[in-house]
Amino acid sequence: MKAKLRRTLLASALTLAALPAFAQSGRATFSETVFFGDSLTDAGYFRPTLVQVVGPNGAILGQFTTNPGYVWSQHLAEYYGSNGSVAWTGNGTPNPTLTGGNNWAVGGARVGVDGANALGYVPSLATQYARYLASGHTVDPNALYTVWGGANDVFSITNPANAPATIGAAVTAQVGIVGALTQAGARYILVPTLPDIGLTPAYAANKATGTQLSTAYNTALFTGLASADLRVIPMDTFHFLQEVVASPATYGLSNVTTPACSTAVQGGNSLFCSPASTVPGGADSYLFADGVHPTTAAHKVLADLAMSVIEGPRLLAILPHSASVTGHARADQVANHVEAKPEADGMRWWGGLRGDNQRYEDGDLYDGTTFAGTFGVDWSRGDWVYGAFAGAGTGKLDFGLNRGDFKQTDTSLGGFAGWYGEHAWVNGQLSYSWLSYDVKREVHLGPATRRYDGSPDGSNLSAGISGGYEFGEGAFHHGPVASLLAQRIKLDGYAEGNVDSTALSYPDQDLDSLIGSLGWQARFRINDHLEPYARVSYEREFEDAPEEAFATVQTLSAVGQYGVPGLQLDRDRGNLRVGARAQVFGLNADVGVSALVGQEGGNDMSVFLTVGGGF
Repeated sequence: MKAKLRRTLLASALTLAALPAFAQSGRATFSETVFFGDSLTDAGYFRPTLVQVVGPNGAILGQFTTNPGYVWSQHLAEYYGSNGSVAWTGNGTPNPTLTGGNNWAVGGARVGVDGANALGYVPSLATQYARYLASGHTVDPNALYTVWGGANDVFSITNPANAPATIGAAVTAQVGIVGALTQAGARYILVPTLPDIGLTPAYAANKATGTQLSTAYNTALFTGLASADLRVIPMDTFHFLQEVVASPATYGLSNVTTPACSTAVQGGNSLFCSPASTVPGGADSYLFADGVHPTTAAHKVLADLAMSVIEGPRLLAILPHSASVTGHARADQVANHVEAKPEADGMRWWGGLRGDNQRYEDGDLYDGTTFAGTFGVDWSRGDWVYGAFAGAGTGKLDFGLNRGDFKQTDTSLGGFAGWYGEHAWVNGQLSYSWLSYDVKREVHLGPATRRYDGSPDGSNLSAGISGGYEFGEGAFHHGPVASLLAQRIKLDGYAEGNVDSTALSYPDQDLDSLIGSLGWQARFRINDHLEPYARVSYEREFEDAPEEAFATVQTLSAVGQYGVPGLQLDRDRGNLRVGARAQVFGLNADVGVSALVGQEGGNDMSVFLTVGGGF
């Protein structure tokens, strides 16, 4: 009975350990996440060996934290819907057993030197990458790779005189791995700094030495990467650890000086740390599991740090896209007005109100509504009409997943001209919009929330042409319609205030949009005062969205800009518009709604009202 129970517990523990591989976030930012590293990233390389050493209870051990909690790499893989489980496991030989995961990190690994410990073979980061390729993998340009090492090389320094040589060799190896990945086609490589090991319990008596060693390694590493012209996504764990230690309660921690694994455990580190050997609540309230490794809570915060660096530039890429959506809605409202041929020559005025709703990834990316007003005048003579308009709009949109919001304001000036034949019509417009934003980005680090503000300005130069042909006599008319709208949107870069490890700065952004539309519309004149209409169109965005979004980590400004995948939204969709033109109290009115349909991952909808009359 006991044997059966142990087997059940073992199976359950192994299943729990594999959960990140099956949890899907639905976000397709990266094709997969792949990790090379040491104990900070290891997701269970030694677990099967531990089961052999300590029995079934070893199944809940095996990671360098307050087991059975996740490490940061598992959280990050889970967020991006990737396989975060171990790629291989130790078996006591130089040929570990492949297991199919994407995490190649091994506790105790140095960057370029293979080693061994009491549990067996410890492949270096260089060997991890070599085995990744040898096992049939190819470097994927759409994957996120992580190369985090150096701590064990620093720990190996027993004579300060050897520090430059040891650090130099490790940095050379790490730069070599990043270079090999880049040469093979990798575009997104996350390279965290070495944490400030002077703040760990292991260096309590030698804080200055630990900080100096970490600083030396980080300086050499990022100088080497820059000299090799290698672009990486930097993650500032060095300053971040300092920030956490300076204000632990902010992050839900009560102890940042002593290990949570207070009871002496076999092996002397958190690899063997179980709930039984952890102080009550220590996994959630302590910073360190042992002398150098983070607890479960700290690993979650580390994952949040990584996500903030990756997602920050992508959030800012939303701003020009949002401007293009409101620009499209404005152009549609103007074109819809010009389509209605004036009943007589002369001058007339018109004004419009509009509400534009945007919602992407069910709100997980962003959503919100802006409101706009437009006023214009027309001069018509014969088959021609000319006019000008001015408008203003504003509204607040929320970044998804409680990541802040932005207020968008635009002011526009434009002109238009139209021609009407017996059955055909065509019109064109040109406008310029001044854009301004108030951005509030929020970064959640465990229970802590950091807020960053910015107020970039921008512009939108738009040009559009539309036309159609109508069949029918009497009350019912129908026919094909087509349009083309070009927008050139520019947005100024800016630097966030409150400079710390998660504060970013952003370069200028440019977004070009060219939307073609082809469809069919119909209208039915019920009487002299009411004419409902409907239009169904296919739309296509012909311009490519920026492939990448860029930012700089302000505490690592010397590293320069890094790039992450940009917003790749659906380029094909339908546009459904229904409305009615009417005469009310002597005024011409047009009220309706338009919505994009069949657009994967996004929904845009506008409600509009236009009224006008003669002078």
